[in-house]
Amino acid sequence: MSASLDSGLSRPPQTTRRELLAELRGPATPPRPLDARALAALAANPGCRRRALLDGAGVDKSALAAKLGSPAPFGQSQFAIVRGNSFEAKVKADGGRELLRLIGVEQPGTVSVPELAAAGPEGRVARTALALREATAAGAWTLLDHPLLALEVAGSPVYLEPDAVVVRPDGGWTVVEIKSFPMVDGAADASKVGAAARQAAVYVLALERVAAVTEGARVAQSVLLVCPKDFSNLPTASVVDVRKQRSVTRRQLDRLTRIDEIAAALPEGVSFDVAERSAEELTAAVECVPHQYAPECLAACELAFHCRSRSREADAVETLGRSVRGELGGLTTVGAVLAAARGEAGDPDDPAVAALRRARALREEALSGAGARACR
Repeated sequence: MSASLDSGLSRPPQTTRRELLAELRGPATPPRPLDARALAALAANPGCRRRALLDGAGVDKSALAAKLGSPAPFGQSQFAIVRGNSFEAKVKADGGRELLRLIGVEQPGTVSVPELAAAGPEGRVARTALALREATAAGAWTLLDHPLLALEVAGSPVYLEPDAVVVRPDGGWTVVEIKSFPMVDGAADASKVGAAARQAAVYVLALERVAAVTEGARVAQSVLLVCPKDFSNLPTASVVDVRKQRSVTRRQLDRLTRIDEIAAALPEGVSFDVAERSAEELTAAVECVPHQYAPECLAACELAFHCRSRSREADAVETLGRSVRGELGGLTTVGAVLAAARGEAGDPDDPAVAALRRARALREEALSGAGARACR
């Protein structure tokens, strides 16, 4: 793909990086394309070098996990997909009247909805950029339905398709994310909102590439999340600040542009070629790359079951969750935690050790009290 002001992409990186990534993936294997969900998952676990390397190289992690013997049941159910498509169609029906009402437009008939069809993804990206420029210059309300944006990740373009982008008369661009999970009493499930925010932050970054070459454009750092109200099918909306998610995702993308530095630390000859390498060779290759497993990975990464089994074998406290790991300081294994709690190891002046021993003493006191009451 050629770089242009319309796409917002920079010049292609050096060929050597592409050759390196192709060698890791397997020269005959086409790269697995990234999407907004994959980039959002990277932001959810920014310290995992394993995922960064595999995604940067375009490795099919589902096929890799299956060959490692730890396949993951991944993806949305057909019911969830149909429900989501049905709700989005309702929100955008009649020229997006319901969506525009949620935005605060009193006269939907005055809103422009440009045609974004074009030949191929490159054409659609350029057509979207042109529509954004024209809408900003016109200074009027404009609704872009399923625009196509692009980001350069590890030397390759990633095409991203938000549900909608609204251009305001003042030149502000706002991402609209439509989800089918309910918003009850004005609030939705925090984990689902967080996932939606991370995904929307990817779109914000892609929009900023275009805004940088569009006079008068300004990308909002908050997005409009549209969900069903309570348990009905009526749409309601909430403004979600994505500044934090945007910053984390930006750092992850910067790491992917330096993916050759992560690859340089690998032993010579390491390959993730699922078609040509045996399960034993792939296992050894995967174990060469440091990972940071957390229970949240089970909902976001195809390799989560493999990493969980390895973390359990290592008796790592990461299997208990990030918050627990953060509280335990230098205690890195479950065995060390139990030994510290029993007073068999650990520095008594360590706050984590002192808290564990206090918790154990309280537990024993509670159990002894319960036993005494049972004997009466």
